Amino acid sequence: MSATATAGQDDLVEYGFRRVIITITAVLCALLEIVDTTIVNVALTDMRGSLGATLTDVAWVITAYAIANVIVIPMTSWLSQQFGRRNYFAVSIVVFTVASFLCGNAGNIWELVVFRFIQGLGGGALLVTAQTIITESYPAAKRGMAQAIYGMGVIVGPTLGPPLGGYLVDNFSWPYIFYINIPLGIIAVFLTLTFVKSPKYGEKLKANQVDWWGIVFLASFIGSLQFVLEHGQQDDWFNDSTIVILSVVTVLGLLAFIWREMMYDHPIVNLKVLKDGNLRVGTLMCFILGFGLYGSTLVIPIYTQQILGWTATDAGMLLIPGSITTAFMMPIIGNLIQKGVPQVYMVAVGFLIFFFFTFWMHNAMTPDTGVEHLFWPLILRGIGLGLLFVPITTMALSTLKGKQIGEGAAFTGMMRQLGGSFGIAIITTFITRFSQEHRVNLDAHLDVNRLEVQDRVHQLQQGFMSKGFSANEALSKAHQVLDFSLMKQATVLSYMDIFMYLGVMFLCCIPVILLIKKGKNKVDPNEALH
Repeated sequence: MSATATAGQDDLVEYGFRRVIITITAVLCALLEIVDTTIVNVALTDMRGSLGATLTDVAWVITAYAIANVIVIPMTSWLSQQFGRRNYFAVSIVVFTVASFLCGNAGNIWELVVFRFIQGLGGGALLVTAQTIITESYPAAKRGMAQAIYGMGVIVGPTLGPPLGGYLVDNFSWPYIFYINIPLGIIAVFLTLTFVKSPKYGEKLKANQVDWWGIVFLASFIGSLQFVLEHGQQDDWFNDSTIVILSVVTVLGLLAFIWREMMYDHPIVNLKVLKDGNLRVGTLMCFILGFGLYGSTLVIPIYTQQILGWTATDAGMLLIPGSITTAFMMPIIGNLIQKGVPQVYMVAVGFLIFFFFTFWMHNAMTPDTGVEHLFWPLILRGIGLGLLFVPITTMALSTLKGKQIGEGAAFTGMMRQLGGSFGIAIITTFITRFSQEHRVNLDAHLDVNRLEVQDRVHQLQQGFMSKGFSANEALSKAHQVLDFSLMKQATVLSYMDIFMYLGVMFLCCIPVILLIKKGKNKVDPNEALH
């Protein structure tokens, strides 16, 4: 790197009070974006009621946000260069905040979906740009710690969403999950314009040099992919013509996008950084991390609410001790990286711990598990996440230099989101399929001629008759109860299968990780211009 470039980099390093304020601003923005990904999950039922929407329609509130996020994330590096980082960051927060206000005032479900899409376009930028701003405000020696501080926000965010959403919905009404962003957004814009600096970038592109086709191909391929993943299960995958058409669009869009980015002089996403071996493996690991992080965050609240009958707030609160453990781990991990402990070993141990977590959950799940049986496995998950998040990100970027690091960071961010989408889509599909299989197998054991079955039916029938039902009504109610408990057992067994397969996937990652060649150990994860 030339002396001027290095000088330009050092200009961005802040000390004392300014650095604290910049760190708070960036973490606040990353939190705003991430909490908003999950806060909505708890409020979907209330939204359906007040907006008169079906379950399929209301799922679009989540889908629209996710699609917009994934389209914007790969473009952030380029957009920052076009408009100057501070301006781009501030405008993103304004877009996000205004869209939050509009979401709260939406009159019908499709208005809400459009405003969520706009909110996602603002939000996607906050994540990656916040990461760069934090990293560049710290001197090279402290960059592992900078990643750790950013990581605390990213990991704690998804688990803060459900309890916060539950509290707001239970005590106020669903629009407040959007209104809560407004005061925070206003503060963040003020702090950004006052404290954040823009690095000096190279030439801006003229309108006719901009890679418009690249943007079109990227949006069509990622947008279609995200739609297929979110709606595949409920529309019965490839038996549905829309899913088939969009799957074709995904493949063609991807091929056209790769061809365009390789050929064009000013690509919107620089694919050439993927020549770096560590980034390739790191990108894959980010995908798997997203798969496990979002996948297990999806299964646990559903299990506790549907099977154990907990409230939304309780289900959300269950995940908090694990997040606090991760947040507590982050600075320790940052410190270890600075001292030169090889990240490869940390990641390998992280995957091993995640395997133990899935194995433990597989054994702990029953139709009436208590909170005390779920507490420790989730603490273990928190420790595993801490060992995975920062080391994977820093390891992926460890052999990149200069401007490439920003481009690499956009890939890791995008793959983590996509991993989450794949995880949720595949897990929901398998829960449905496995439940049906287990249901059939359990049915086979329910032989009406067996004495235990007759006793149970008779017992239930007597119970209903004592409440004043006739013999026939009581018998049909007894069969319903039996059917319900059968379905419950089948669902629990399918959740157990999901955890077992997740565990096997994490175990398979360990040999892949050990293949990584060593980058310089004391990594500066965003020397990057972003």
